[in-house]
Amino acid sequence: MKIREGILENNQSVFKTAILGLQHLLAMYSGDILVPILIGGALGFNTQQMTYLISADIFMCGIATLLQIKRTPLTGIGLPVVLGCAVEYVAPLQQIGKTLGPGYMYGGIISAGIFIFLISGIFAKLRRFFPPLVTGSLITLVGFTLIPVAFQNIGGGDSSAKNFGAPINLLLGLITAVVIICINIWGRGFVQQISVLIGIVIGSLIAICLGEVGFGAVSSAHWFQIPQLFYFSTPKFEWSSIATMILAALTCMIESTGVYFALSEVVGQELTERDLADGYRSEGLAAILGGLFNTFPYSTFSQNVGIVQLSGIKTLKPVYYSSFFLIILGMIPKVGAIANLIPTSVLGGAMLVMFGMVGSQGIKILSQVEMNTKNLLVIAISVGLGLGVTTQPQLFHFLPATMQTILSNGMVIGSLTAVIMNLLLNGTKKEGEI
Repeated sequence: MKIREGILENNQSVFKTAILGLQHLLAMYSGDILVPILIGGALGFNTQQMTYLISADIFMCGIATLLQIKRTPLTGIGLPVVLGCAVEYVAPLQQIGKTLGPGYMYGGIISAGIFIFLISGIFAKLRRFFPPLVTGSLITLVGFTLIPVAFQNIGGGDSSAKNFGAPINLLLGLITAVVIICINIWGRGFVQQISVLIGIVIGSLIAICLGEVGFGAVSSAHWFQIPQLFYFSTPKFEWSSIATMILAALTCMIESTGVYFALSEVVGQELTERDLADGYRSEGLAAILGGLFNTFPYSTFSQNVGIVQLSGIKTLKPVYYSSFFLIILGMIPKVGAIANLIPTSVLGGAMLVMFGMVGSQGIKILSQVEMNTKNLLVIAISVGLGLGVTTQPQLFHFLPATMQTILSNGMVIGSLTAVIMNLLLNGTKKEGEI
């Protein structure tokens, strides 16, 4: 295994490392609590059930992250990555939960986790199909397919809401993005490294001063709770729900592959087949635990790649702090509710910078590839299709729900297109020949 020393090294003080960990947490927090809100709302959960679901989900995010960053003989990719529930799982979980019930939803999650764990070694052998031409296109898509999400958050989060795109939302998003950009241009040292955190804090403080933040959720939240096995329902198993969740899991494995390569490029570590297999197995184990504790399956969050790139801190210690913070927040809902006060538009402004940086990392990789006609076609078609289906998912609304889930995912379509076109046009040439 190559270049593993150094990733645990950290010259920062405990306080600074903890602050960097908090920055990782805030970058993923909004995106992760969105999933329990959407699933709980679709299943008609009451306030008490929603509070538990969100807290348990945050707790499990911390556990899943520890599984991924701590290397063992079978699990852990050992890269600075935070795990959460991917939005790709939302539609399948809503469909299963509403038609068959929560028990079958959790049975499907456990089955998908077992599937991921078992095929991880086979899936990792696909490494040779990802030369710089493909990984560069894939990393570009990781960033750019999420830009619409950033803009949706800047507008307020819900595009169907009457106040979507309200001037106050646009102002908060713009201020947050400008603060992060200015700190990265003129800031130095530790201040520059926590530019995203400073931007989020300043944006939130301005929102509080303008009366855009309410504190009712904090006062009504509980002080302490621990996630319980089978809180909502005992897992039940049925073939169609299992098949649906496995398809969603494959989608997330492809997306995680892109994030793994993006992180390996940022931190300067070459990934081996074993690294990939360990990473997939960690996500599979996290999904199994999610089903048992009645939460969700967990996969790699791409927004945290931008944090690593912007901060320049490529060690694991801040992510360890982030995982412990997530576990604590999951056990103290009242404290966790404070982090939930951050306006969506503020997070959208931060996401705009982070996702753009991830996309630019992909462009940097592609700049090292020979730009002949064949390679340009691979880039053009894969990136074009990936961005196209991301911005126009309604294109497939006449197709079955399962097909819609797959075809409307820009990461899946773009990555499959890049792999297939590269094989057709370049064959199985070595990386250096492409």
